[in-house]
Amino acid sequence: MQDDVKSLSHSKWRCKYHIVFAPKYRRQVIYGKIKADVGKILRDLCQRKGVEILEAECCPDHIHMLVT
Repeated sequence: MQDDVKSLSHSKWRCKYHIVFAPKYRRQVIYGKIKADVGKILRDLCQRKGVEILEAECCPDHIHMLVT
């Protein structure tokens, strides 16, 4: 994990982004049926853009992702 640390002469940082997907209408019944499809779509999009998913959690009505 140390290879993703960026630095300048006076500082070091590691950028991570916490993304929450919350649909406008949080219909838990519909979301439960398409949860696997949504996960596959998000993994494919991240792979295409070169984004690494560090953590992801599917809640009943929204999704949390930690990416770099």
